[in-house]
Amino acid sequence: MHDPFRRARAKTQRKLRRAGASAITEMWSTLLGPSKPKKRRARKPGTPARKAVKPASPSRAAGGGSGKVKARAAVPATSRSQAKTPRGATFKAGQHETAFGTRSYKLYVPVAANTATTPLPLLVMLHGCGQSSKDFARGTGMNTLAEEFGFLVLYPDQARDAHHYRCWNWYRRGDQKRGAGEPALLADMTRKIIADWNADPARVYAAGLSAGAAAALILATEYPDIFAAVGVHSGLATGAAHDPASAPRAMQHGNPGERHDAQMPTIIFHGDADKVINPRNSRFIAIRALEPFAPLDRTEKKGRVHGGREFSRTVHRVGRGRPYIEQWVVHGSGHAWSGGHAAGSYTDPTGPDASREMVRFFLRHRTTKKRRLTLP
Repeated sequence: MHDPFRRARAKTQRKLRRAGASAITEMWSTLLGPSKPKKRRARKPGTPARKAVKPASPSRAAGGGSGKVKARAAVPATSRSQAKTPRGATFKAGQHETAFGTRSYKLYVPVAANTATTPLPLLVMLHGCGQSSKDFARGTGMNTLAEEFGFLVLYPDQARDAHHYRCWNWYRRGDQKRGAGEPALLADMTRKIIADWNADPARVYAAGLSAGAAAALILATEYPDIFAAVGVHSGLATGAAHDPASAPRAMQHGNPGERHDAQMPTIIFHGDADKVINPRNSRFIAIRALEPFAPLDRTEKKGRVHGGREFSRTVHRVGRGRPYIEQWVVHGSGHAWSGGHAAGSYTDPTGPDASREMVRFFLRHRTTKKRRLTLP
């Protein structure tokens, strides 16, 4: 039977498919693209420049009657990170080639490495979308803490040809399992740094922000023989998405992801005003992290950074022992590294110091020799 609308329907379906692909691309660019500074309007010739408006003092801004200016709020520790690498330390670029691809990186070696009599711990830091290793190091202030506590910091760089916005491909099936894709590449890079720099194989950790956080979680849970603990800042659970179409849904609405069998100590940070990755995802990460453990004791504490944001901290441990799962919710914070340096992108200097808290958490965990030899 002749269908007079067949051609029209086919044409409409093609338009919808093209519109759908365009919408997905636009959503990715909106959610993951680096924020662009606003362009300043050019002043017309002959127009007098506006006078700078003097900001009101904190007391007046709050409605106080006195003219006294209150003391400036204390700045979180990592926000005072050193601008230059100290004498004796190095922050050099390198490149690592594997069968799974090639990635560049930067490695920070603290002054303590020159005189250390025992191998130093190693922290692998995975940047977020639109960031670079240098930007991430500046924003997190992790190199300053490396000097204070004595550990190496490896900052792998995502390649532009691997993702247009330099995101780690946490949402692709081929990059979510051991022995394949980016997890295999990053694990091999980590092993190479351990061997070349005589790092302590029992004290190796991973952390990241946003897409880097999701990738760090995959990396640590798929390679529990390498990593002793993981830090997840504004990330998603392992397996929360499997393709470019499901990734924005997981980011906007949350997804519990998949169960992982490895007992992986995990510290989680997330701002409850995050509009890029739904804060529900941090709860899903905590739930998944708890599943491999026997029942743990739970304690909750609320606090406020002096002159900064309020936070809630939930800790799961055995009695008064070391924490195995730790979840921080930073109230009022968006998609940004809590307590980071204002000079870096996606940072919130007014939040609790995520970098320091992660280092404190990490250094209480280590892998056993038996665990390191269990998996190939």
